[in-house]
Amino acid sequence: MVIDTSGSQTRVLPLEQEAGGEFLQEVLRQKDQAFVLSVDVNVDILQDLTNSPRLLSRALNKAEINAPGSIGPGPVPTSGDPRGTVLYDAIYLASREKMTEETGRKALILLTDGQDQGSRHKITDAISAAQKANAMVYVILIADVAEVYLSQGMGYFGYSAMKRVTEETGGRVINVGHNPKKLEQAFQQIQDELRTQYVATYTSTNTKLDGTFRKLAIECKGDGLKVQVRKGYYATAADNGNN
Repeated sequence: MVIDTSGSQTRVLPLEQEAGGEFLQEVLRQKDQAFVLSVDVNVDILQDLTNSPRLLSRALNKAEINAPGSIGPGPVPTSGDPRGTVLYDAIYLASREKMTEETGRKALILLTDGQDQGSRHKITDAISAAQKANAMVYVILIADVAEVYLSQGMGYFGYSAMKRVTEETGGRVINVGHNPKKLEQAFQQIQDELRTQYVATYTSTNTKLDGTFRKLAIECKGDGLKVQVRKGYYATAADNGNN
């Protein structure tokens, strides 16, 4: 789980902490593990992989707003270009450093307004890292965008960016504004989806494990039915050509 602790989240951070802790308490099973990262001008590990909901909740509660004026330590360098919320870096680092070596079903859940500023990695890098880790990205868009961005004459592109990330990785965007009830419902939807997914397998006729990206298209016949699936995979030895 990645929690946005930039200045735009000041009003909603307590909601994120409470609902996120409850979600992890309910969704984790005996063999499941989760971690918590915060993202603002840096990306910081609040809790490494653990099966303990208590430790994860405590980590969420330690999260504090860190605006550009108060730069703290973190694995993403803060010198050089101005930084706001290095969201793409967070997705990249979480995928590469925390999820690549893990097995089983993997989901990265972001609590954020979706607006990136100052990441060293591009959105394509973030998507590629998540795809290579076989991680679905879910984004809970939580913020009063009109108040934080539009009223100040700032451009907002967070929704379209997060929609692209989630669609390419098999997850989705859920917009909750700053409504506590909608936030609870969003976590419930994600929990239901993580527990009811189907696994489809196939063997590619292209047996070369050359590291290239192979696109997939899956359709579901029937009125009102919609498939939520990642757009493809990288043909590496770990994938073995099967997905």
